[in-house]
Amino acid sequence: MRMSYLEASRLALEEEMRRDSAVWAIGEDLGRGGVFGQYRGLVDMFGTERIADAPISEAAILGASVGAAMMGTRPVVEMRFSDFALCAMDELVNQAAKARFMFGGQARVPIVVREPIGMWRSSAAQHSQSLEAWYAHVPGLVVACPATPADNKGLLKSAIRCDDPVVYMEHKDLWGFEDEVPEDPEFLVPFGKARMARKGRDLTIVSWSRQLHVAARAAESLARDGIEAELVDLRTVWPWDRELVVASVERTRRLLVVHEAVAVGGFGAEIVATVAEALGASVRVRRLGAPRVPIGYAPSVEDAARVSEAAIVAAGREMVEGAKPGDGRS
Repeated sequence: MRMSYLEASRLALEEEMRRDSAVWAIGEDLGRGGVFGQYRGLVDMFGTERIADAPISEAAILGASVGAAMMGTRPVVEMRFSDFALCAMDELVNQAAKARFMFGGQARVPIVVREPIGMWRSSAAQHSQSLEAWYAHVPGLVVACPATPADNKGLLKSAIRCDDPVVYMEHKDLWGFEDEVPEDPEFLVPFGKARMARKGRDLTIVSWSRQLHVAARAAESLARDGIEAELVDLRTVWPWDRELVVASVERTRRLLVVHEAVAVGGFGAEIVATVAEALGASVRVRRLGAPRVPIGYAPSVEDAARVSEAAIVAAGREMVEGAKPGDGRS
């Protein structure tokens, strides 16, 4: 059936709450449906004990959820914006991520921390960041970045069933994006399995979340120029599908990683390094990301931080044809 990215995540949570009474959600404003409407109607179905409103303290929300998870429940923790989750870094990075290791497997923290990410309608520097690389750096955390409604259903269900903490990063600019979603309540998307979004022979483009759709448009533009790009939707940043990516680049001999996050220290560097180590100097590698600047409020300033379709096309053409490289921005 056809539904939006937002509706798919709401359906996933509803199905999992019906399947398992240990699943519940906590966060600010959930009773009124959540800041974006992703919890709308769920309090009427499950009541305030399972759709729980919390005070404005991310540290308290996440700290309580870690304890509840260790006692046997499966909290879905709403952080409203990924930027706000930074107020609860100790609870996530020092407690949730390390509990299974520190207690020798006797304790687990099966929580899902939902962190809406990315640039969206002039949300400015404190509401627009994409910080997936931070979490990928932390042992013990799973990091998911769905790009499609189907994946936002299947990955969220997998995250809720996972016995380890999952940082679940949904792009705010995708809430209204519609596509087909499987009706099967057992539809799951496994972690660490990328999706081949487009086949090609000349260039491998790897991306995730909203930036995947920009890369898809760029691949169409390149195809009109006779350059066939293979497009890989990573789906999860950790674990990530090294095998599929390396196999693709082994065929095309060129890799372009594109993400919305800042290029410096971004996860694209990890992918490029892994491929270079696996395949050596016989392949060309490049990454595109945002400049290392805070994201502005004014649309023109915000756009200056975006990796545009034109920038991806220019980089792809340069890698295949040897034209002068662009600067990675619009």
